[in-house]
Amino acid sequence: MNTVVERELELTMLLSPERSVPVPTRLGYRSDDPYAVHVTFHVGSARPVPWTFARDLLVEGVVRPCGQADVRVWPAKERGRGVVMMALASPDGEALLRAPAAQVSAWLRRTLRAVPQGSEAERLGLDDGLAELLAPSPDGE
Repeated sequence: MNTVVERELELTMLLSPERSVPVPTRLGYRSDDPYAVHVTFHVGSARPVPWTFARDLLVEGVVRPCGQADVRVWPAKERGRGVVMMALASPDGEALLRAPAAQVSAWLRRTLRAVPQGSEAERLGLDDGLAELLAPSPDGE
């Protein structure tokens, strides 16, 4: 059975110290893709902007800085409230986003109930697939 955990929330894209814009966002997780989180940004363009990165990166980034290169995540405080910062980079540009930590953490807990950390490989069926590949053929070849 495939489990889908989604959450709509509003992130803030920081354009400069004085300027930011709200970004409607969907967080998505699927138990058939257990290592990944899918983040879709609705930035006012013709198509939403999708990002996919490791769930472990977001789980760790809620409590301590982590990541490098294309995706970096770290916790911060803003006006006494917890936030999660995400720095994303691609050949097309860079973005610095701020998300409410409580909402991101609540969504992550739901994903961890669906597929606990350390059990992701079981969801992929790799052992069954490998056994099928290595099984002798019925005609003996």
